Amino acid sequence: MQSMSIGAGLAALAFWGFVAIVAVAGIWGTIRKREAQHETLRRAIESGQAIQPDLVRRILEQGRERLDRDLMAAGLITLFAAPGLAVLGWFLKFVSPEALMPLLGAAALVATVGIGLVVAAKVVAHGESGDDAPAR
Repeated sequence: MQSMSIGAGLAALAFWGFVAIVAVAGIWGTIRKREAQHETLRRAIESGQAIQPDLVRRILEQGRERLDRDLMAAGLITLFAAPGLAVLGWFLKFVSPEALMPLLGAAALVATVGIGLVVAAKVVAHGESGDDAPAR
């Protein structure tokens, strides 16, 4: 019995380790891409080439174009996952009756996160288009 719990612990550790590696690799890749863009600009400036201000602005603002759209998409995807968890709990209750309530709780948590993402998208969109937006 003890070896089974150790195996389950190692499996959970491997899963979360994989998730962490994927997240760090994605962040690292984005940073390397931006560094390469900045290095290209730096070399062009050092070589004395004329650089258009529009090009510099596009490179520096890249990745920040539509944060509100990205948050809204993430929120909607998350919101639609919540009923899926509830339906999964309903189907699993026929196999294991105690599975329904934890999955309903997980569905409520996922729905709350989705609502938070949608609200964040609205706040960001309002901040970018409102009077309190910083001048460029």
